[in-house]
Amino acid sequence: MTLQAKLDAFKADFRAGKPPYNVPSSVIETMDRATNDLIASGAAARALKAGDVAPAFTLPAPDGTLVSSRDLLAQGPLIVSFYRGVWCPYCNMELRALQEALPEFRAAGATLVAISPQTRVNSRKSVRDNGLDFPILSDAGNATADAFGLRFQMQDYLVELYRDVLRNDLPGFNGDDSWTLPMPGRFVIGQDGVIRYAEVNPDYTRRPEPADMLPAVRAATLVRA
Repeated sequence: MTLQAKLDAFKADFRAGKPPYNVPSSVIETMDRATNDLIASGAAARALKAGDVAPAFTLPAPDGTLVSSRDLLAQGPLIVSFYRGVWCPYCNMELRALQEALPEFRAAGATLVAISPQTRVNSRKSVRDNGLDFPILSDAGNATADAFGLRFQMQDYLVELYRDVLRNDLPGFNGDDSWTLPMPGRFVIGQDGVIRYAEVNPDYTRRPEPADMLPAVRAATLVRA
């Protein structure tokens, strides 16, 4: 089953209110409104694209080690996946799909990292719960996500839903009270720092297949060679 098929199946169960979800229709309507508003804002069109130069970053891994994009690019192409957080089931399903594709990425000479605004404690939980062999780097305040054009301010009505109805404590998960998130995005960066592949979607329930990145990874590896 493809990643998107798994996401669609989860979404159908969630919207149908199957246990353990049992969410009222008003919650789904508010989430749909927020997604549609983000799409209409044109935010995704302002994200970095293939051909742009990727911003350099240095971010902490779950164990506190600082990870530099420059150091990783010295080894080969770099795959970067922006991840909303441990609380997002769609993101966790995507992480597991990336883990399944990790041997192919490594065989093509690439390194994979995920970037999330969550704290290192929550990144450790994400790595452990999803059985990952690649790190989730902590991007405080979504500063790196902003440099890639992915950060957006959550709408007031969505903040109220997360805080008062869903009890989803983003300030606690992220260690800041900005109520910002990254749009899900994936990038393949060549050793020259140029983005070879970019996919950004303001609809967090839609994710590309990990294999979609392989042609760009392989092309970047050939250029390096």
